[in-house]
Amino acid sequence: MQDTLLNGRKFRTFNAIDDFNREVLAIEIDTSLPAARVIRTLTQVVELRGKPNKIRMDNGPEFISSKFELWCKENGIELQYTQPGKPMQNGRVERFNGTYRRDILDAYLFEDLWQVKALTEEYIEEYNNQRPHQALNNMTPREYLLKCGQLAGPQTTLNLTTVQQVNNK
Repeated sequence: MQDTLLNGRKFRTFNAIDDFNREVLAIEIDTSLPAARVIRTLTQVVELRGKPNKIRMDNGPEFISSKFELWCKENGIELQYTQPGKPMQNGRVERFNGTYRRDILDAYLFEDLWQVKALTEEYIEEYNNQRPHQALNNMTPREYLLKCGQLAGPQTTLNLTTVQQVNNK
């Protein structure tokens, strides 16, 4: 996703959620998010949560780069690209993006990236641990994991996005 600071400088977010329990696994925020940065973030996610079988994402340049494809191949992760112009093929992350856009990106005017990051960290904590999801029988993502007696791992799919959309404030 993309938004703008008060000084006019644009920033992007890289959002990763788990298909299994809709948990936000990472939101990386910066003025540029090349493939190397996406790989670093995903490596951290894999270290904490285990390796998924596949990753579903759009066709953004960071996802179609040879570096990203090589990282996935080396880690035995299947790539599942959505068709151009068909964002609902990655509907769970698109739904999350809408929620994050309304609750954070559209709700605040940001002076700097640190402010975006701080509000986003608070949001992730609340989203994963306090906000029930109807699709999870009104449990939070964390409660759903505990109920199932597992951390999400190889049986799951990560959903990724860095969709380019500028918000009008």
